[in-house]
Amino acid sequence: MSGCSSAPPSPAPQIIRLTCQGLTPCQLPPASPVNNGDLLDQLTQTEAAWASCAAKVDSLITCQQRQQQQGSGDGKAKTDP
Repeated sequence: MSGCSSAPPSPAPQIIRLTCQGLTPCQLPPASPVNNGDLLDQLTQTEAAWASCAAKVDSLITCQQRQQQQGSGDGKAKTDP
C-alpha cells in the first residue's frame, strides 16, 4: 500500500549564529581649506563624519551588550526550526 509509506525524515535544524556587525575604521574627509569659509565647511563635514563614526561604535556596543544580557556570549547558538 502506497498510503502507508513513512515520510522522509525532517532536515536537521540550521544553526544560526547571531553576531554583531563588524566595526570598520572611521574615515574623515580630506582637508585643504583656503579661507575661513572653507574652514567652516570643513569643520561641519568633520563633525558630521565624527558623529557618523560615533553612531557606528554606539550601535556595536549596544548590540554586544544585548547579546551579553541574552546569554549569547556563552557560545550558545539559536536554531532555525
